[in-house]
Amino acid sequence: MRNHANDPAAGNGVVFSDTHFNRDDLARALRESGDEPTFERCQFDGEDLSNIDFHAARFAQCTIGQTRFEHSDLSRTRWIGCRGAAASFRYANAGDARFIRSDLNNTDWTGAKLASTVFTEVKLTGARFIDTRALGLSFHDSLLVGATLRGLSFRKQTLEQLNFSDADLADCDFRDAVFEGGSLGNVRLLNTRFDGADLRSVDLSGLRLSDVLQHLKGTILSVDQAVMLIGDCGVRVM
Repeated sequence: MRNHANDPAAGNGVVFSDTHFNRDDLARALRESGDEPTFERCQFDGEDLSNIDFHAARFAQCTIGQTRFEHSDLSRTRWIGCRGAAASFRYANAGDARFIRSDLNNTDWTGAKLASTVFTEVKLTGARFIDTRALGLSFHDSLLVGATLRGLSFRKQTLEQLNFSDADLADCDFRDAVFEGGSLGNVRLLNTRFDGADLRSVDLSGLRLSDVLQHLKGTILSVDQAVMLIGDCGVRVM
């Protein structure tokens, strides 16, 4: 444990490096460290860290595979270069948290508070976002392949390089969103709204014209996309 108060990358608190924490060790470290601790290359894999106050903590290159953060306070936390496959964030408060260049495949965010939470260059393949409170939630240049995103609102957002392939987008709101690259290939659409969305640069592979007629009314498509969708119906455009 050391104090890096003069290190801007470490925040304002104590820095813990290269340590394997269990729940008891972590609780003791948090009591002793005060506000805004930083954890560098620390291991929390498989631990039950539910109901712990991590408010404003920073995690850099930590491992949190299968770790449980259920009902924990993760507000204003920062996670950079972390690996946490199958971690559980169920009912956690991650408001205003930032997740950057991290591997969070198959994580569970059921019931989590994600107000103004930002994911940037994050792998979220197979992640579950169900019944989340997510006002201001945003994703950038991230993988959401096979993710469950039911009921999330992306209204009026600019969606940069988001791969939604095979994702469950039931009840999602994409009205007036602008897609900059990314993919909607083979997504599940049920009561999904795209009114006014600009889809001209997104990959629509696997969608059928019937999907467009039922779910993508009022969207902006490119000529090439329209030709592809019509061609899938057996119609030749000359």
